[in-house]
Amino acid sequence: MTDNRWIRRFVQAPGASARLVCLPHAGGSASYYLPVAKALAPKVDVIAIQYPGRQDRRDEPCLETCQQLADGVFEALRPLTDKPIALFGHSMGASVGYELTRRLEDAGVRPTALFASGRRAPSRTRGEKTHLLDDEGLIAEVKRLGGAGSHLLDDPDLLAMVLPSIRGDYKAAETYRWTPGPKLSTPVFAFVGDADPKVSLDEARAWAEHTAGEFQFREFPGDHFYIDANAQDVIAAIRDHIEASQAVRPV
Repeated sequence: MTDNRWIRRFVQAPGASARLVCLPHAGGSASYYLPVAKALAPKVDVIAIQYPGRQDRRDEPCLETCQQLADGVFEALRPLTDKPIALFGHSMGASVGYELTRRLEDAGVRPTALFASGRRAPSRTRGEKTHLLDDEGLIAEVKRLGGAGSHLLDDPDLLAMVLPSIRGDYKAAETYRWTPGPKLSTPVFAFVGDADPKVSLDEARAWAEHTAGEFQFREFPGDHFYIDANAQDVIAAIRDHIEASQAVRPV
């Protein structure tokens, strides 16, 4: 049985021949991917992941490592691997997606692609400590990066609800450390904004070191949340991949 705490479907696509799993950024939630679900249905069953500690899961404790998050998503996805599956993760979600791909491959499930967006390669680290700042400092960093909905942090009531998940996610993202192991066989598509302060172009290109499969790199205009301004192009790239992978799928 599917663990519905983790899974959100905003558009039903029962006849879809493929699935896309969308993994949110630090402080993000499943609803961020509503436009993706609307754009790809009914051909693609879009599954947006809801991490603990936010929105309708705000009474649950946050998970503070990418590995724990990947474990939870993996268990929830087990019943949903009957169709070809691709993964899209932005920022922290890309690290969770990488760890999730490892778990899927170990279980004999090879995703058609991992789209790693706005995140440095697993083997590249920075000494980031935003999660250790006081509330004011943490909020300032979130606002600096921007992204849809960041202005809502000016609402004290809303801020009180979301601050624990933001801090927990930042801890997971900033303390993530790669454990060396076999390369993925899953193709990796690394997307990045050309002015992203959180990841350099070289750090994004280094995703090539983590797959024995196909690798593609694509640079978009914009900062850390380049996807807000380039949503149509990002969704088109995902759609093109899924259609191409379906075209070569064995009968």
